[in-house]
Amino acid sequence: MNRWLRILKHRWLDEADARRALGDGTLKRLQQRVAQSERGHSGEIRICVEAGLPLSYLWRNATPRERAVTMFGKLRVWDTEHNNGVLIYLLLAEHAIEIVADRGLNRHVSAEQWRGLTKGMADAFRRGDYEGGLNAAVDAVSQMLDRHFPWAGPEANPNELPDAPVVQ
Repeated sequence: MNRWLRILKHRWLDEADARRALGDGTLKRLQQRVAQSERGHSGEIRICVEAGLPLSYLWRNATPRERAVTMFGKLRVWDTEHNNGVLIYLLLAEHAIEIVADRGLNRHVSAEQWRGLTKGMADAFRRGDYEGGLNAAVDAVSQMLDRHFPWAGPEANPNELPDAPVVQ
C-alpha cells in the first residue's frame, strides 16, 4: 500500500471508531469473560484494540506485529509470575490480528495453533462479529492456559493485570 494512503487510513480512524466497533456492552462482557477465564489458570489475558497506529509507527513503516509487541510491554503482559501472559491485539485500520504470548506459554503452543486462532478471529471479524471473534480467542487462549498452567492454589488466583480491554 502506498505510504501516504496508509498514513491517511490510520489517521482517519480514532478511538471513537474502535469503541463504536465494539460498544460498551461488548467491552464489559469481554472484561467479565477474561475475569472468569483467569479463575481456572495462573495466566493473564489482555485485549488491546487500536483504531490506527501512532504516527511515529507510520513514519517508519512499522508493522502491526511491532506495535503489538510494544503494547505487550507497555501493558506489562510480560510481567506475570509464571511468564504466561497473552495479548490479543486488534488493529482496525489494517484488519490486523496479533497474538503475543510470553515465553512460558509460547513454548507449549505451535505457530500453527496461533495461526488457527487468528484465522477464526478474522473469519468472525469479516462477518462484523467482533465480540464473537474476541470471545472465541479468549476461550481458546483460556483452554491453552488451563491445560499448561492450571490454577491449583487453595485460594483464588491473584489477578496480576486488569481484565478490561484497552481501546485506543
